Amino acid sequence: MRGLLSKRVFPFLQLTRLALVFTAISNSLCTLMLANRQKMGEDAGGTVLRYWSWTEAGLIALVSFGLYAYGMSLNDIIDRRRDRTLAAHRPLPSGRISVTAAHILCTGFGLLAVVAGGLYSRVSDQGWLSFVILCGTGLLITFYDAAGKYLVALGLVTLGLIRFFHAIIPAPQVPLLWHPLLLMNHTTILSLVAYRWEQKRPALTKVHWWTVLGSVALFDLVLIGLEAGDLLWQGTRSPEAVMREFGIRPALIAPALAALGFILLAWRVRRRHERRIAGQMIMLYGLLWLIVYDVSFAAGYVDPLAALLLLLLLPMAYGGVQIMRWWGRMVLLSQKPEFRRAEE
Repeated sequence: MRGLLSKRVFPFLQLTRLALVFTAISNSLCTLMLANRQKMGEDAGGTVLRYWSWTEAGLIALVSFGLYAYGMSLNDIIDRRRDRTLAAHRPLPSGRISVTAAHILCTGFGLLAVVAGGLYSRVSDQGWLSFVILCGTGLLITFYDAAGKYLVALGLVTLGLIRFFHAIIPAPQVPLLWHPLLLMNHTTILSLVAYRWEQKRPALTKVHWWTVLGSVALFDLVLIGLEAGDLLWQGTRSPEAVMREFGIRPALIAPALAALGFILLAWRVRRRHERRIAGQMIMLYGLLWLIVYDVSFAAGYVDPLAALLLLLLLPMAYGGVQIMRWWGRMVLLSQKPEFRRAEE
């Protein structure tokens, strides 16, 4: 049994980075909750979980799982030759998963996301725009794995866009703009700082920094401008109505405090660890922190029960990461040592 887990299950979990898939599921479920609260109305009684479809929630979770596993497995397939030198312990270069099996799994995950997304478009009231955004997100993931990650600034911006568009798949009308925008900004800036601290190559230049930060700011301004223009087109002009439509209310303080909390966490990590280790740590913490943002939005804009449901995903993700690390060390210890002749 132990051999089966180490030789079959563990390589599969490594290939898909399945422990962190809960961050993607949390993002999409939060959007679904926000959309259902919008349909119920701000003054509707009861929890939003009483009014939403568990079938829709399950399909959206499958979409997130499929897209995440597809992207991670495709990344390892493309990088398998490089990993033979730099990360020989990974499933493909170590031979624990064959290239053929990896291609089958990758294709299967992509098809799972497409089929689940198609069914969601049929059973929900979102129409096929949701499916179109899903396909566009899949193309962005493919672009990043195949070329974007080698283009530094463009790759970092693409990571943020993937997180943004994935988050709006359940509700393309974007019930609360600040939610996917915060996810995108966090992911892009987190990846930029972690790239710098881990001293990856090619090294970041001032042009890269300005390109990434400028692209994020431009994207923010364009989306906020489009939202404001839509409100003006509808005749919404009073400050109170504009703030209500934008979702600007005290509930927005919680996500802002969550963002400030992560900045303080990153600062503390950098002070206690050398740069490369700090970069790896904040990348992990930053991905887990995406669930914290979802919880803060659900608590303020939906209801406490919805926030609690999302909060349960955080220990699942963190626990999964710790189990995978422990399991990886056990597998390495159980392997026969390799001896090489010392070069003179």
